[in-house]
This record gives sequence, structure tokens and C-alpha cells, in this order.
Amino acid sequence: MFGSSIYLRDRVAFTGGSPQAVYEELWQRGRKGRLRTRAFLAAATLVLCGLLVNAVFGVVMALLVAGADVFVHWRVYHSSRVWRLGLRGEERMNRTLRYTLERRGHRVLHARTVPGHGIADELVIGPGGVWLVHNEAWNPDSEISHHGGKLFIDGRTQSKLVGALTARAAAAAQAISDVAEVPVAVTPVLAVHGGRLVRTPFAADGIVFAPPLRLIRWMRRNPTADLSPDEVEAVTRAAVHALPIGGRSALSAAARPAA
Repeated sequence: MFGSSIYLRDRVAFTGGSPQAVYEELWQRGRKGRLRTRAFLAAATLVLCGLLVNAVFGVVMALLVAGADVFVHWRVYHSSRVWRLGLRGEERMNRTLRYTLERRGHRVLHARTVPGHGIADELVIGPGGVWLVHNEAWNPDSEISHHGGKLFIDGRTQSKLVGALTARAAAAAQAISDVAEVPVAVTPVLAVHGGRLVRTPFAADGIVFAPPLRLIRWMRRNPTADLSPDEVEAVTRAAVHALPIGGRSALSAAARPAA
């Protein structure tokens, strides 16, 4: 279609009537309401603080309240960016890992194919063990919770998602162990981009769920193994040979030498 972008042509999020498009339209419609509310809060703060202290203090507090309101709404809008673009969050997680765990001696393999089980977004190998990181972005209004050890999204169980992720981690562990000739455990975790987590981090169906930074913090504080630097390199080499590169992000995120 003339006038369309070659980069967004096949992205469902930019199709008219998609959840992302509807969310964007409703956000724009609510702009006047947000401005009115912000003006009311600032005016009320100005009057109250001006009467209690003085006019200068009232102005300062009114500006702070207005600024805080802008920041809160910006955070809400920004937190949904990955989902609004129709992405799952791999690129965001790649950048986060690059500036955190990779600088602390961890090795990260991006977009690796687990034979028969699809793509592992990131495989993190460090002194504390090996983690298979999966990324998912949900609607900012979606409630992500757990009950009885089970994951629920908006009150519905996610047996297909957790089952596929658990099987992918088990298959990756087996493939790496076969090449390394020693048992290697791989722990599945899920980085949540968007949605409303009732609690974070939390474990459900044997998988830990959390936003990227909190998930990384959890991985550092909850080791599953005790690997020496040589063992980290050996497991990384085994993973490179056992799990071939695959997926669209391989050209960018996995371009750096992995071993």
C-alpha cells in the first residue's frame, strides 16, 4: 500500500482496530481530561499552600504537583511502549542485560534455537547458573497474578505459555549437557514488559516472573549453581555449539562474539 512503512507493514499492532491502536486512540482522547485534572490539582495546591504558608511556597508546591502528575502519566504511557509497538521486549531486555549482568562477568547468548522448541530469547550464563529468559509484553491493563502456584493473566491460566517455556528450558539443558559432557541445569524465567503485576517478583508454575531490572536482581540473588570463570566459559562454548543462532534479533543482538 502506498504511503505505508516497509518496517511496520506486517506488524499487527499498527492495524486499525488492534488493541494497541485502540489504546493509543483512547489515550489521545483523554489528554484534555488529564490537563484539566492537572490544572485543578495545581490550583488547589497553590491556594492551600499559599494560605498556610505564603504565595511563593504555594507556587513552588503547585509546580511540583503538576510536575509529579506529568511524570506519573509519562511512566504509565512509557511502560506500555513495547506492547504498543507490537513487540515482546527482546531488544529492551538485551540492552538491560548488556549494561548489568554482562558487565559482571556473565555471558549472554541471544536468539538461540532450541531444537524442536523454538527460540530462546536470551540464555544467561554466569557464576550463579544458567537461565533461559523469555520476554512477554501485555496490555498495561492486564492483571498478572498467581494463585495456587499457577499463573493467571486477567483471571485465565496460561498453561500453554508456561508449558512451552518449561519444555524449552529442559531441552536446552539437555542439548548443552550433551555437548559439555557434564550435567547443566537451565532455569526458565520470564521478563514482563507491561501489564499490572500483583506482586513482583513471583514464582508460578516453576517460573519466576518480574520486570527486567527486578528479574535481573532476582537472578543475582538466587543462584542455582556455583560456576568458576572457566566453567562459565566452558558452558558458554557448549551452548554456542548446541543451540544455533536463530530469529530476527540474531543479526543485531547476537552479532558480538559469544565465545
